Amino acid sequence: MPLPALPRLGFIGAGRLARCLATGFARAGYPVAAVTARSSDSAGRLACALPLCRAVADAQAVADSSDLVFLAVPDDSIGTIANNLRFDTRDGRSAALVHCSGATSVGVLAAAGAQGVSIGGFHPLYLFSGDEADLERIAGCSVTIEAQGELAPLLGALARSLGCEILTLEGARRMLYHGAAHYAASFALAALAEAVDVWGTLGFDEDQSLRALLPMLAGTVQAARAKGLSGALAGPVSRGDAAVLEQQLAAFEALGSDHATLYALLTRRALSLARSRTQPPASIDAMTEAVEATLARLERSLSRSAGAT
Repeated sequence: MPLPALPRLGFIGAGRLARCLATGFARAGYPVAAVTARSSDSAGRLACALPLCRAVADAQAVADSSDLVFLAVPDDSIGTIANNLRFDTRDGRSAALVHCSGATSVGVLAAAGAQGVSIGGFHPLYLFSGDEADLERIAGCSVTIEAQGELAPLLGALARSLGCEILTLEGARRMLYHGAAHYAASFALAALAEAVDVWGTLGFDEDQSLRALLPMLAGTVQAARAKGLSGALAGPVSRGDAAVLEQQLAAFEALGSDHATLYALLTRRALSLARSRTQPPASIDAMTEAVEATLARLERSLSRSAGAT
């Protein structure tokens, strides 16, 4: 018996991701039958917000009440929970178990798969705030799906019901996929933190810095959407200001710590973008040589320091 077109959904976990997905699916007409979480209060609040949904005592009760179970829990809990679930697949009944992690292999659900359950991954590329606005903002984002057979189109339909785009991925490549996604999320924050740190040496506090830098970041994202990565590139590398770049590299070296290393490595990536343009800056080679000379000098300095210890 195949999975129904409108399966009964269950959620193990009631955090930000689960709240957005469960509410979005319910609004799209998918029945959410049961939810459980470490906090019974969290599970109760989510269940009360959904029509005909019950907060149940444990993960097994979710599996018993649902056709498709979403594991919306921390990565280190996925395998433990999956290994302890039992599914009733007698008389040809179908069931599915899906985790929402970007990094964890779908193979961690193998114990359920051995019971005849369809297994897969459903990873929204979105930073959940926990606010009601998540339901609107997630539209247009991408969901990365890993699944086989009848589960793949069903997960695709669920993603589209949220207004999301669909990516597909093989399990062996999940770590690179998930790690690289940090550049558009946590690492963007880390880059902002670096800018705030450097500006702090000039007397600006964090609030002043963010008021100035966040509009720049927003404008950069808008430009990238409109013009592509190389077209949105700005600053001395984009303009070909080799002399300015050399002075900036020297200023970061004088600042000490690893500020110059980070700046030079990111500038190396900016140079690659500039070089991909139809007409790269005339000084592209000179700028590249300045960056590589800085990195080589920093590496020698680090080696001397390591030798001294």
